[in-house]
Amino acid sequence: MPTSSESTARQALAQAYREVVSLGLTELSSGNLSLRFGEGMLISPTGASGDDISEDSLVYVGPDDSWDSGQHPSSEWQLHARIYRGNPKTQAVVHTHSDYCVAVACHCKPLPGFHYMVGAFGGDDVPCVPYATFGSETLANDVAEALKTRSACLMSNHGATARGRSLSDAVKLAHRLEISCRHYVLARALGEPRQLTAEEWADFHRRVGNTGYGRPA
Repeated sequence: MPTSSESTARQALAQAYREVVSLGLTELSSGNLSLRFGEGMLISPTGASGDDISEDSLVYVGPDDSWDSGQHPSSEWQLHARIYRGNPKTQAVVHTHSDYCVAVACHCKPLPGFHYMVGAFGGDDVPCVPYATFGSETLANDVAEALKTRSACLMSNHGATARGRSLSDAVKLAHRLEISCRHYVLARALGEPRQLTAEEWADFHRRVGNTGYGRPA
């Protein structure tokens, strides 16, 4: 039987999954969420959807990358596990195939610094990692490396991943990245938008200072 703390964690993760669905960030079984728990993590199961996600369906993956027989974590479990190992303060990871993130990611280029809100992810742009097969160790390592200094990244011909100091933070960052990609796609309808200069970015980062805004987990 799960402890009270595990039950609480499972409730929170299942609710966050449903929130991501309600925000339109994932459809059918296209996304996955996880929450650091103990020495391992709780993660949504393979094939999960907003209609069938439940506290009991979530899978605990231990620090040795093992899980109970008969359970099936998301095919992207390695991606989540590598992010946690590389970022001790990160408590949650959200991976989505949201529309505008996918549209931008399919161009295999970073989301440029066309708007100051791009700085919310910890830099002057949002990196885009090279394409690799879903669920592969290569993809997991590339995303984990990109997220060492950023709170979100795009994944070429695939989607996006965000990490946060809490489930709420990770969901908000995934949502904010989708909004930023939507703004970029709309702006490009009028031509390539102007990017902030190095001086403007320096001023942005000075202004955020120690507020925590835009600081990766």
